Amino acid sequence: MSNRKKPTKEVILENAVKLFLKKGYQLVSMDDVAKECDVTKATVYYYYSTKAELFTDAMVQMMIRISDRIKEILSIERPLKDNLLEIVKIHLQATFDIDLQTFIKDAKISLTDEQMFQMNDAEEKMYEVIQSAIEDAMNKGEIPKGNSKFATHAFFAILKVGNFRDLNNQSIINSVDEMANEIVNFFWRGLSV
Repeated sequence: MSNRKKPTKEVILENAVKLFLKKGYQLVSMDDVAKECDVTKATVYYYYSTKAELFTDAMVQMMIRISDRIKEILSIERPLKDNLLEIVKIHLQATFDIDLQTFIKDAKISLTDEQMFQMNDAEEKMYEVIQSAIEDAMNKGEIPKGNSKFATHAFFAILKVGNFRDLNNQSIINSVDEMANEIVNFFWRGLSV
């Protein structure tokens, strides 16, 4: 579907996400978004009165799409470990060139408490999808019973290792598949203790 057939607000959000992820919060202007969408700056301001508001909505919508994709993967009837491996691979491929820590840190200074709450709430909903799958696996005996919320946050913490880059911008492991396997195997061993 071409951009012209989509609602203008959706086109603005999609392009804003791409720009924010590519350039970071500080380097993207409302004018950049307007140009990328082939609309006037006034059109962007019609939907979003500030860049912080646009960023917040763009990130929340992105997290909703990610949550939906995670649910889709987790709904496949196969072991949780295999589903987690697919989730990690997709995450690593999508974020390979993005410094996620700096990305969010740069934006935080410009966001209101309410905007941070909205983003944190969307992130927590992503966590809840994984937590529910972990609880199901515990109830089925696939993994030992334990604190599913702790396991979920541990999973996401370990997932961040996949985005680590040293001073030379080198990853710990250069292959996405190898990194995904290391992350999931490390997490899985922790669940089994």
